[in-house]
Amino acid sequence: MSDIRAIRGMVDILPDATARWQHMERVAAAVLADYGYSEIRLPIVESTQLFARSIGEVTDIVEKEMYSFPDRNGDSLSLRPEGTAGCVRAMVQHNLLTTTQRVWYRGPMFRYERPQKGRQRQFHQLGVETFGISTPDLDAELILIARRLWESLGIASALTLEINTIGSSASRRAYRDALVAYLAQHKDALDEDSLRRLDTNPLRILDSKSATTQELLNGAPSLDDFLDQESLDDFAQLLQLLDAAGVKYARNARLVRGLDYYNKTVFEWTTEALGAQGTVCGGGRYDGLVTEFGGKETPAAGFAIGLERLQLLLESLCPVDDRALDFYVVLASDDALAYALPRIEALRTAVADVAIAMNLGGGSFKSQFKRADKSGARWALVFGADEVATDCVTVKPLRGAGEQQTLTIDALESWVAATLPAAKQESGRG
Repeated sequence: MSDIRAIRGMVDILPDATARWQHMERVAAAVLADYGYSEIRLPIVESTQLFARSIGEVTDIVEKEMYSFPDRNGDSLSLRPEGTAGCVRAMVQHNLLTTTQRVWYRGPMFRYERPQKGRQRQFHQLGVETFGISTPDLDAELILIARRLWESLGIASALTLEINTIGSSASRRAYRDALVAYLAQHKDALDEDSLRRLDTNPLRILDSKSATTQELLNGAPSLDDFLDQESLDDFAQLLQLLDAAGVKYARNARLVRGLDYYNKTVFEWTTEALGAQGTVCGGGRYDGLVTEFGGKETPAAGFAIGLERLQLLLESLCPVDDRALDFYVVLASDDALAYALPRIEALRTAVADVAIAMNLGGGSFKSQFKRADKSGARWALVFGADEVATDCVTVKPLRGAGEQQTLTIDALESWVAATLPAAKQESGRG
């Protein structure tokens, strides 16, 4: 058993890191609630056909990256590589699209690709999806939600919004034909991935990381020349709304996103702080996807955030204090434990969001204070013989400013209620 290790690309998030994740998730949940979005929880395993139909059978994800397997009935199942397809399936299956839906989800996704910093085979996403609104004000709101989240996390200055319109499916088909005709004349200059995509998913060549291919694309037909008027009008209105809201953006005419279901608006939030893994958030419209699963025609749009990359960005720019404990209780004896236990439980009841660890297993004062310091708690609550005899507790700061003081048990509750919020705010956990 000692040789059994985690599967490559599937990483443990250890206790030292989970507090940072919880902080990020709490902030995101609060922002989404403020915009009227409700959480939906979706299965990790879905029918393989769900993703082949929605993402596209000739995309890299479906062709090379999905974890797929037959179940005992011989049906092909897959670990979800992304969240939108499952969310749409749930909307149709449960007949939720009779009214506008604003939902979000989070959880692990799975893709078989080369593990590297910010990209694992099991990774986590937070997705936001809205159904039933066809106008560009929805696209603007989604972008504003993302901006609000970056501001709330303190990383807005490190992220750039790139935005584009890829038009209707008919527009893209016409452009696809023109792009293939052009690139077919220059096959010798294409990188290996672009050659493979030429016959299957040529629009993805626009995202090529090859400098030679990008130079070749400078002479290619422009997607803008093939866009339908409705897409152009919607995009112009979206940009006006973003300008009015003070959102800075960069038009990227080669931004197409990697999934087949997108139409009209697409966008990405990118950063230069993470090297090659610079896309932290991406999304756009997918107005035709609901009908792929038997639902009535329903406009839809959304985005997904790569949480590992967001964590890396947070760590590099504004690390929060990840010490989750507020207090560690140090006890002189079994009698002190019996005295302290009901009073600490009463404190938990009286003061919301207070994290207290009791010393368990005995030990000397010296060893208990070592445990208290190692726990990361801000204060120790000391119950010695004198404290028990006088109905008091000694509050000893373990880090930062402040002086040791002895309080009556009756005064402890009001002191904690008055002091704790400011301490949490200071540490970034408020």
